[in-house]
Amino acid sequence: MVFSSILFLFRFMPIAFLIYYLCPKKLKNLTLLILSLFFYSWGEPKYFPIMLISILVDYTAGQGIKRFKEQKNIKRLFLLLSVCVNLGLLFFFKYTNFFVSNINALLGTDLMGIYVEKLPLGISFYTFQTMSYTIDVYRGKVEAEDNIIDFGAFVSLFPQLIAGPIVTYADIQKELKQRSITLPMIDDGLRLFIMGLGSKVLIANNIGALWTEVQMLGFENVSTPLVWLGVLAYTFQIYFDFSGYSLMAIGLGRMLGFIFPQNFNYPYISKSVTEFWRRWHMTLGSWFREYVYIPLGGNRCSKGRNFFNLFAVWFLTGFWHGANWNFILWGLYFWAFLVLEKWFLLPKLEKSKILSHIYLLSIVVISWAMFAVSDMSQLSSLFGRMFAFEGGSDWLYYLQNYGMVFLLAAVFSTPLLKKAYEKWGNHQWLKTGFLVAVLLLSVAYLVDSSYNPFLYFNF
Repeated sequence: MVFSSILFLFRFMPIAFLIYYLCPKKLKNLTLLILSLFFYSWGEPKYFPIMLISILVDYTAGQGIKRFKEQKNIKRLFLLLSVCVNLGLLFFFKYTNFFVSNINALLGTDLMGIYVEKLPLGISFYTFQTMSYTIDVYRGKVEAEDNIIDFGAFVSLFPQLIAGPIVTYADIQKELKQRSITLPMIDDGLRLFIMGLGSKVLIANNIGALWTEVQMLGFENVSTPLVWLGVLAYTFQIYFDFSGYSLMAIGLGRMLGFIFPQNFNYPYISKSVTEFWRRWHMTLGSWFREYVYIPLGGNRCSKGRNFFNLFAVWFLTGFWHGANWNFILWGLYFWAFLVLEKWFLLPKLEKSKILSHIYLLSIVVISWAMFAVSDMSQLSSLFGRMFAFEGGSDWLYYLQNYGMVFLLAAVFSTPLLKKAYEKWGNHQWLKTGFLVAVLLLSVAYLVDSSYNPFLYFNF
């Protein structure tokens, strides 16, 4: 599907930005709404009504909460309308077949599921964004948006619409009403976009090819070292793929006059699971903390209750990623280590930077093996090979072929490049030359490579 490829962004961006920059200031949000809806409907025209329903329902809910703010029962009904419609759409498309298949397996029934060729693009992201709006209006954290054009632009904002970062209304409320677009902002946005593009095309796609090869060979047909090498490749692939898209989205937002929140902060340099989840997919973590963890009581409760609150958050975090048991196990896997760290482990980890870093990376690499394979029998086969210690020399061939990209991935997953870039200081020609080289190499790879969509388009 051409929509999901980066090439579509290149086709869409020049015309979209030209129209956006040329239109009068008072029409920018309307222009942004039209462009965003066109961007969305180009890829999945049959799901276009769902986007409109999401906009209309949450706009109406916000207005209802505002109008009946003194009548708690009516106000609560409008909040429930928003939550039920958003979660209803998400559950219908994403989770119906999961529940049907599990009920059939448990009770021996023959219930029919639904046929969904592909999930509506970005439904896991924009339903969370619009729900956060109505919840914040209900809480009095933000004022309800009266202008449906401005609200529609917020919901459908194309840079981060389909794969995040999750941008709440509170994040960009002021910029929806009054924003300026300066040359430094455009320059910074282009830099972020190019770096994100390079992360995806030059690193994620190349190193991900190894994981694809290992899957095609079959886990039972490769040595233990090679299967670990493949999982390590996926560990880097998912980071550079998703953080790359986030950088591209943040850069595009910057060029439109919006400051989107940071989504990744070098998570693989962490020294504990607690720290890792402060650095990985930060906007999702913030969403669950604000709208699930704190309302349940957060950590202002007994230790047992706190562990239950964490359980609820991590069960939902895993389930949010996909309607398969491996995602739920993945979420609960992290929950178990977070509980251990809160209970007694965290102070011990702080005593040794090296051992704590080895501990974190071991946990994370194993977690991505769990995340990558949704078929439980295949997952069992993968873990069986990972811990069977079956020797072989096949891994040497793949290490020779992928060694350089592993080295690049390891270096670029740390702040070393950022620090070097900052040290270049006033050597603008050096910075520009580097960005031009990354852009040209990325475009060359795109033209020469096969279709390779972003991993998080699946969620």
